[in-house]
Amino acid sequence: MLKKEFLKDNKTCKVTFTIDHGPAAEAEVVSLVGDFNDWDPSADPMKRSKEGRFSKSVKLDCGDRYQFRYVIDGTVWENDAEADDYVPTPFGSDNSVVDVPAK
Repeated sequence: MLKKEFLKDNKTCKVTFTIDHGPAAEAEVVSLVGDFNDWDPSADPMKRSKEGRFSKSVKLDCGDRYQFRYVIDGTVWENDAEADDYVPTPFGSDNSVVDVPAK
């Protein structure tokens, strides 16, 4: 799930990424990876809520699209079921996309 909150500068958007479905429901660790953090699983670890959801907020520049996925327990790559779009990868799978429009 994606939640977008445009900041007062009108150039930045705080996007909160949340996952609780599929393999994430039983996960120990989930990381947010994407082209905004060089696909580095150690860059944006997600926090688990009391309800079992993993979430992470990231500030992204407006007027762009960002590809991302979730890495679950270091081995499973999962898409967001409610992403704005999906794009194919050279690895035979898709990446999730979050659109951050210019405000």
